[in-house]
Order: sequence, then C-alpha cells, then structure tokens
Amino acid sequence: MTTSPAVRPYRSGDRPALDDICVRTAHHGEDSRPHYEDPALFPATFAAPYVHLEPELAFVLDDGRGEAVGYIVGTADTPRFADAFRTRWLPLVADRHPEPSGPPQTPDEALAAMLHHPERMVLPELTGHPAHLHIDLLPAWQGRGYGRRLMRTFLQALQDGGVPAVHLAMSKANTRARAFYDRLGFHEIDVPEPGEATFLGRSTKDLDRL
Repeated sequence: MTTSPAVRPYRSGDRPALDDICVRTAHHGEDSRPHYEDPALFPATFAAPYVHLEPELAFVLDDGRGEAVGYIVGTADTPRFADAFRTRWLPLVADRHPEPSGPPQTPDEALAAMLHHPERMVLPELTGHPAHLHIDLLPAWQGRGYGRRLMRTFLQALQDGGVPAVHLAMSKANTRARAFYDRLGFHEIDVPEPGEATFLGRSTKDLDRL
C-alpha cells in the first residue's frame, strides 16, 4: 500500500538504505563513489554508529512505500557518544577499515583516521551545544520541505529530553546545505582551526519557527 511520504522512527530494516543515502550524499552533498576507493567509510563513520548507539534519536523520511529516502541521526550528549563510539562501535568496524599507519596520504586514509579518532568530536567551544546531528536526503527529495520536517522531529526529541542546544559540522564547500541551515536558525560557532569544516549550532527551542 502506498501512502504519502512521512517522517517516522528508524527501523533496523532501514540500515541498508541509510548506508546508501550516506554514500550518495557524502561528497559535499553529492555522490562520494567517484572520489573514494571505499565509500563505505562514510556510513561507518557518520550514520551507522548513531543508529547502533542511539536509535531513539534516528528518524527517516519514508517515501510512502516503506523505503527510507532521507534520514537524520545524532546524539544528545557528544562526549558520551564519543566514548561509546570508541568502546562499543569501533571494535565492530576497525578490522574492515584499518587506521592509517602514518599521516593520511589519500582521501580514504583521512576518512579512516576520523573513524579511529572519535575524540575529534569533543571540542570545548561546543560545550554549550551538547547534542549533534547528521542529516541527508537523496537529491530527488531535497528542496521539498522534507529536510525541515526531519529537523523539526529531531529537535523536538532533543527538547523533550531536556537537551538545550545542538551543533553540526558541515563542509564549507556545501553551500546549498549552509543556506538550508541558515533558514532553520542555525548560527556559526567559532572553532579555532576548523579546517574544511564549518560548525553551526542552534537552540532546541522556538521550533514553531521551523
């Protein structure tokens, strides 16, 4: 039976779709497969650990036929998540995605280094925004208001849990994403030496403006 597209909680059967969405949107919002030898590193770092460790904060956009075509995942407590990532998630994927033996020399090695160093998520400048998130939609589902629905659902869950604010890190090259976050009330957080990333944050209040 086909129904209207809707945001719903993540289910374990959505995992292959989430991995695919992540891979197809990971390169500055575009398909990562032409740019990486092992694009599976992306979901192993930025999607799968969240649904494994905090599935209660994972939501998908269902296309009306049961297929996930977008998602939002995250954590309510970044330091706690980074610790759980190292102790409970990394042992599950480290053998498949080994840590580089020296300074990263390729895009794949740089990504693998991120996978093996979850402590990179914990920065003093982000203390006031303890939660963080990742949101991705397949291209055909972007620009249609669905990202806003996913964000509202996630922020409401944080607000219900007493979490005051959330942050995210995004590629400076992804200008479309930056415009989306600006419209949703995110502001830039000053982080020293952010590299190719921009850090944004917002309160979990005032959701009626979304």
